[in-house]
Amino acid sequence: MFPDFHYLFQYLFGIDIPGLSVVKTFGFFVALGFLIGAWVLTKELKRKKDEGLFEPEIVTEVIGKKVTSTELFTTGILGFLIGFKLIGLFADAAIAAQNPVDYIFSAKGSLLGGLLLAAVFVYSRYTSKKKQELPQPKTVKVAIYPHQRVTDIIFIAAIGGFAGAKIFNAFETWEDFVKDPIGNLLAPAGLTFYGGLILATVCLYIYSRKKKFSFAQLCDATAPALILAYGIGRLGCQFSGDGDWGVFNSAYITQADASLAKSSFQDYEALVQQLPNAFIDRNHNAIIPNIYAPAPDWLPDVLFAQNFKHNVNNDGIPIVGHQGEYSHVLPAGVFPTSLYEAIVCFVLFLFLWAIRKRFKTPLKLFGIYLILNGLERFFIEKVRVNYKYDWGFMHPTQAEIISFLLVVAGLALFFLYKSPNKEATKTK
Repeated sequence: MFPDFHYLFQYLFGIDIPGLSVVKTFGFFVALGFLIGAWVLTKELKRKKDEGLFEPEIVTEVIGKKVTSTELFTTGILGFLIGFKLIGLFADAAIAAQNPVDYIFSAKGSLLGGLLLAAVFVYSRYTSKKKQELPQPKTVKVAIYPHQRVTDIIFIAAIGGFAGAKIFNAFETWEDFVKDPIGNLLAPAGLTFYGGLILATVCLYIYSRKKKFSFAQLCDATAPALILAYGIGRLGCQFSGDGDWGVFNSAYITQADASLAKSSFQDYEALVQQLPNAFIDRNHNAIIPNIYAPAPDWLPDVLFAQNFKHNVNNDGIPIVGHQGEYSHVLPAGVFPTSLYEAIVCFVLFLFLWAIRKRFKTPLKLFGIYLILNGLERFFIEKVRVNYKYDWGFMHPTQAEIISFLLVVAGLALFFLYKSPNKEATKTK
């Protein structure tokens, strides 16, 4: 596994660059998911705009004004803060890599980096405004379409999504949360996708109403982008080993050199007896279930079991002879559910992208997305390690509950949602 780019470059190129440890693999894939998702969303919003499905918001702007000292000052402050922290992360890599979030919220940073980036920001702002300056500023009316607001949409989705993911994760891991609320909220790990999806949706509904464009059409446009971004994010989980894995596959156990090898079920049981604490489920303090499922000869073992060596959470047992920050490996193989989800989501993206033009009624495509997303997650929970609620005769996970509700909501949208007239559809 590659908890950060230091490990990745060592594996790919044999190059030891300690400074790369500040670039965390999971964070990189999350950022990549947002960028690619934004590109897909922009294409869809443009297509819908060309089909006349969005009315623009008419805003009044003043163009040609001279740059003010206040603009230059605020731009300089922004540049200084970014340079102070960003360059500081790499300059103090040995310290920052241990906990980049703590470093960002500390008083540490690079003063020279901050001053240099502040100067670059101020100069860029000044020259840009100078080129647009007119002898006499003009007041003009400008039509703004949703595809021109993708930056705002992604920013709102990111903030709302992160907050929702942390809030729902706190409910899912309540005992850990109450012990260290601030640490859990600021930790880069511990994100619940459905919590992020729900809160981000609420925030974007409010935003679309404020900007007077169709929320229903926005939902349809985001469906392919959402499933693709989710799949990319799951690759981040897979490569970093952030804990989103399945139950143990008792056909594989970890060897002394941290490699994974096929074994008998008796060998697995003996290992559980030898290392009982390593097989405890941190979610409800019980032995993690197992399924004995060796890979057939015509399929690679990695599709059936992985032990997430150097995982970012340091779960499992110590790796013999390794003194680095990420020095643990799982004692036996687990089903790589994050890899399964990534593969399924890429296939679902291609399906949604192929059928996206077939529906004239808004929210039909989004309904299909909810159904497919809910089914995918509901079934993956059957082999995934997660906290389970005790409802007497039932023991569902939070994701199973929400995914079931999403399927119901998707079915309702697809079969029961009635199309308003064309004009109402444009401005809903």
